[in-house]
Amino acid sequence: MSADVTLLLEGTYPFIRGGVSSWVHQIITGLPDYTFSLIFLGGDPAHYGEQQYVLPDNVVHLECHYLMDTQAVRKPSPRRGNAEAFRHQRTLHDQFRKGANVPPQVLHEVFKSLGTRQGISREDFLYSEESWSMIDDSYRQFCTEPSFVDYFWTIRIMHSPLFQLAEIARSLPETRLVHAISTGYAGLLGAMISEQRGIPFALSEHGIYTKERKIDLSQAQWIQDPSDQVSANINDQLGYIRRLWIRFFEALGRLTYQQADPIVSLYRGNQARQLADGAEPGRTRIIPNGIDPARFDAARAARPEAIPKVMGLVGRVVPIKDIKTFIRAMRSVCEVVPDAEGWIVGPEDEDPVYVSECQELVQSLGLENQVRFLGFRNVNDILPQLGLMVLTSISEALPLVILEAHAAGLPCLATDVGACRELLEGMSDDDQQLGRSGSVVPIADPEATAREAIRLLLDEDLWYRAQKAGLERVRRYYTLDSMFDAYRGIYQHALAPTGETR
Repeated sequence: MSADVTLLLEGTYPFIRGGVSSWVHQIITGLPDYTFSLIFLGGDPAHYGEQQYVLPDNVVHLECHYLMDTQAVRKPSPRRGNAEAFRHQRTLHDQFRKGANVPPQVLHEVFKSLGTRQGISREDFLYSEESWSMIDDSYRQFCTEPSFVDYFWTIRIMHSPLFQLAEIARSLPETRLVHAISTGYAGLLGAMISEQRGIPFALSEHGIYTKERKIDLSQAQWIQDPSDQVSANINDQLGYIRRLWIRFFEALGRLTYQQADPIVSLYRGNQARQLADGAEPGRTRIIPNGIDPARFDAARAARPEAIPKVMGLVGRVVPIKDIKTFIRAMRSVCEVVPDAEGWIVGPEDEDPVYVSECQELVQSLGLENQVRFLGFRNVNDILPQLGLMVLTSISEALPLVILEAHAAGLPCLATDVGACRELLEGMSDDDQQLGRSGSVVPIADPEATAREAIRLLLDEDLWYRAQKAGLERVRRYYTLDSMFDAYRGIYQHALAPTGETR
């Protein structure tokens, strides 16, 4: 069945809850005047369970593809391979190595021939003389480290999903616009569909896919490099195979940026990363996530007159949230504000070892009566009881918990990651004129965290100014309606290029 918009979803909706999946569900339900088709791309089907969302009525099609599924191939037989098609592939890879855009005609020929008997079929890639020659030449010219066997199988594994993507692109039901929610394989599929069918292609990135894959690949245990130096510092020297995988996903990102318009990010920091990775400035734009402030009216009304001396951290108890810095900061806060409490509110089942370490840290610091682990709770019940929302994360995108806290009349303290500084200090000049809605501190700095927390909790005038600024900031710039309006504008522009509206 045809759809207005086809969403390309890699490893998210409708099989994973929260995060990007929640956003996808919001977009579909918030724009009921458009019909949606969903293409889900996963890795191993064993990694996904039951569908987690009931699909809205305006979803007219869902299909799921698993890129790690074993593809049956015919028995190997001698084959020459299409020399012209492989020549275009060599040109494509030369452009990737230069970090340059691919000429449109080359991209057209590559996408047209991929997975076809007249171009480069899966069997040609696996067994042809032209394919062997291309891999052998690349190994001799560029490979500096692993054996040819390791290089050969890496290239096979890396490129095998592309033939499945080509088939998906060709068999996709009729659609007027494709919208990928990441680069990677979903972004490449969007580029293929857009080029082959001549339809608009939009991209939204919540995190930066290439950055996330670089972190994952730098630490992946399934890659065995002879001279690996695996480290949390991704700038350390990595083995050739790891760097090859990283360059592969960087190339997919560049191809996606070359074809997509617009290229959406959540905040300025991610927009700057997109530009550094090859996105054209004129195609990029920022559309932050939003909430419904009215949903927190009751929580705001339930606030007590006095400022509670309670610092709350709402989030999963996992290392990326750096719960230990929060606990250490509480030790310093309690020395100045003896009746202060720290509440850790969030699920504890993801990393039991880390949870135990955090609990042991509380005991070693003598904070058993000040720091409480509350587990998962309804955030609307918790917010009125807090005097300060605290995020000590080492990585975030645009944390909705800050928006929710502001809507409930609660100032925030956060590390300088993701969009936190924009959420607390403002993005535009007009936004900044509202004032600060809290404080920003360095990563993993319990003393700075404690110092700012004490200042906010004890200075009532400062606290109420921050409360007022946060509430007004959310109402002006971070509502669901403003987010829906922005995407409605993108869809209207793409689907009615003459300026007509639906």
